[in-house]
Amino acid sequence: MTITSLAVRAPLARVPVRLDHVLLRRAFLVLGLALVLVAPFSPDPIEFAAGAFVPWLVLRIAGTPTLPAAVVYYLLWQWLQIYARTMVGLTDGEEMGRGLFGPWVVNAYWYMLASVIVLALAMRAVLGSARPPTPRHATAHLAWRPADLFQFYLAALLISTVGRLLVDFIPAIDQPMEAVARIKIIALLMLFGGVLSVNKGVGFLLGAVMVELVIGFSGLLGDFRSVFIILFISALAVRIRWTAVTSILVGAAAILLVVLALFWTSVKSEYREVATGSDDSQNVKMSLDTRLGYLGGRVVSAGDIDWSLASYALLNPLAYVDIFGSVIGVKLVSPEQGDFRQWSDALAHVFQPRFLFPGKQALSDTEVFVRLARGDSSEQMRSATSISVGYLSENYVDLGFPGMLVGVFMIGLVVAGACRYFMAMPLPWIVREGVVLAFIYAIGNNGVEISLPKLLGGTVMTFVVYALLIKFAFPTALRWLDSRAAVARQLELRRQQTRAALNNGLLK
Repeated sequence: MTITSLAVRAPLARVPVRLDHVLLRRAFLVLGLALVLVAPFSPDPIEFAAGAFVPWLVLRIAGTPTLPAAVVYYLLWQWLQIYARTMVGLTDGEEMGRGLFGPWVVNAYWYMLASVIVLALAMRAVLGSARPPTPRHATAHLAWRPADLFQFYLAALLISTVGRLLVDFIPAIDQPMEAVARIKIIALLMLFGGVLSVNKGVGFLLGAVMVELVIGFSGLLGDFRSVFIILFISALAVRIRWTAVTSILVGAAAILLVVLALFWTSVKSEYREVATGSDDSQNVKMSLDTRLGYLGGRVVSAGDIDWSLASYALLNPLAYVDIFGSVIGVKLVSPEQGDFRQWSDALAHVFQPRFLFPGKQALSDTEVFVRLARGDSSEQMRSATSISVGYLSENYVDLGFPGMLVGVFMIGLVVAGACRYFMAMPLPWIVREGVVLAFIYAIGNNGVEISLPKLLGGTVMTFVVYALLIKFAFPTALRWLDSRAAVARQLELRRQQTRAALNNGLLK
């Protein structure tokens, strides 16, 4: 029997399934096909069915092997905010064009879906030819100890906290400190990615998750979902093996996230009044014990929560399409809106950073909302919050459709260019992924809600801050991790030598 015949008869080695862009694309294709079956029951069946395939199309366009995992989140989060509008229609049984904001909501829906696809094209144009990391950079994180990564996370958490506190004393530095405050995201991805890669240190991973959940629930914004997002992006970044157990764990985490989101939605208004001592302030006055005590009491009485009402309240704010539809209606009767004011204001905001121009007036998203959407801001003013029409609506006001897609493509090129710069740095590959995630989170956490000036200003300022940190701060931190790993290797080698010597002595 020849070697060739043996090779033919030998069973092929089974390639493990891993969480990567290909698996995600297949999953979203299956999801799209499943949603098509639901589409006939939707008030807007065409919009429902077509929107269901956008994630698959986006990943088909931009999903190259070197695409940073955070970019996947950036694109899919904006799609979810748009597609949620069809879910609202499925819930209340009302067509988009027959709602409070008029028939232009349907146009807004299509314009926004087109914008997400254009963003994916921009990402592919810039990141499609990016080079993969060298073997040394690709595997450097495998030597780091989970205990050291957890300490690094705690140090980054301290820096983030100090950065946020400094803004209270020096408001002019809020832009650079906002970028500094997100440095813990880099440490979290390094910790999660390291633990998931070597399957060691799960306790440290769970500890960081619990810390982030407490921090998230203790604030006014309830930013507890971030840790789940970072954990999933970390799993995508390191391409974990996808098994039946992984499916169960991801499903359980998704259910927990939804339950927490519903719980927060049902209590957030009352909680904010408890935390601030009033209904028209954003300044936390009550102690952490008082705030957590209130939340604990609501957990005990969770049976009193109207989960159906909470579900609708959670879904409805995601549907940002209605505001865009209102902007379209206003522009049609107010031609003077298309005077490029939004882009000029945004560029002025970028080239006049507040730490150099401390007298610069703060941006008012609510003022733009009232002017462009003719919206009623009384509710937002009563709760001391602001509402934005979103950068896509501002693009439309200045450029119309399809001209707005040119503006969206340019924004995509800028964001993708910054991502490519960070991914090309001579750093361990997982650190590059972390930096890109922190950068994307700074400009993309609010998705389509973010205003054009804040998007452009945040992109430039965050890029500058992280470029400086990469040059001056990161080398020291990475040397510490490497030195700790080297010491651990030496100790392990000595233990092995000692055991070997003892075994040889026993044998003699």
